[in-house]
Amino acid sequence: MSAKSNTPRSKYVPRAASITIKDVAREAGVSVASVSRVMNGHDNVQAETRARIQAVIERMRYSPHLGARELITRRSRIIGVLLPDLHGEFFSELIRGIDTAARERKLHLLLSSAHGDAAEMVAAIQSMRGRVEGLLIMAPHLDASGISERLSEPVPMVFMNSRVEGGLPSVSIDSYSGARAMVRHLVSCGHRTIAHISGPADNFDSHERRRGYEDELAASLPGARALILPGDFGEASGHAAGCALAARSPRPDAVFAANDMMAIGALSAFGSQGLEVPRDIAIAGFDDIPLAAFVRPALTTARVHIAELGRLALRRVVAAIELALGQPLDEPGDLAPDCLTLQPEPVVRQSCGARLAGPLNEK
Repeated sequence: MSAKSNTPRSKYVPRAASITIKDVAREAGVSVASVSRVMNGHDNVQAETRARIQAVIERMRYSPHLGARELITRRSRIIGVLLPDLHGEFFSELIRGIDTAARERKLHLLLSSAHGDAAEMVAAIQSMRGRVEGLLIMAPHLDASGISERLSEPVPMVFMNSRVEGGLPSVSIDSYSGARAMVRHLVSCGHRTIAHISGPADNFDSHERRRGYEDELAASLPGARALILPGDFGEASGHAAGCALAARSPRPDAVFAANDMMAIGALSAFGSQGLEVPRDIAIAGFDDIPLAAFVRPALTTARVHIAELGRLALRRVVAAIELALGQPLDEPGDLAPDCLTLQPEPVVRQSCGARLAGPLNEK
């Protein structure tokens, strides 16, 4: 028979899975509502009471189950974000804007990507059901109204840069006008043959930028033939298009790429083929990702305030959630109009040969 150990038992008791918000309230001598307000960051609890509740929560190691928390507070403090991709500087900037606005409001993000597949996107949304208060969705390959109609339960949502009809709330970039401004600027620099590297054929932004290129080419250079090379918004497709353009005889004077990543890929291709930009061929992009200012020559582009797009979308979905819960809106203007459109700004740098024309927006 072994001797009894003299080692004192630890006083630490693991948190029981059965501990509830009611247990915390009873231990702290307060109401369940008071505990709920403290856990949700509300400031309408006296400092002494708040400190006592927080001490009990820490001592009991209480962490509410999301479903139980929603039943009590109707708030999960989580926003779902569905994007077509998570790769690249555009999406990094977009997520940064969303996250900055979410942190200001003590919200958390649940992030997923669907790669342009409607069924995958609906499945991702359904998997978030009951876990998120609202949704931010970027679906440039899909019809936003079709996604909304396929959901089994309504949830506050805001679409970003998507094909939206029927009054669904959205925040978008005016890709059409931005493309026209880029082509118009290339014409003002003296270029008379302008090629276009397009994005994916089924992408809404790509479609609008190609349409802007074609319409402005017809308006500014009547009789000029459009020259369109396919791309997919990635650097490799821009590089391939750049190699094809470098091999053409005669070469075009300039290129308008549907986004900066393809423009940077084409810029690299021109260099590898011994062409000097903009002396031998000029180029302009779209988006003004952070890298655009640091390539050489620096890239002329249409500036989209990408982080601002994300920030505004987050604010709009928060307003929609507050409206659904019958709460007063922090920023009533965030709900109007249904479709908020951001105008790109031309940013002229060295890649377009702007020395041939007057300054526009050198940055």
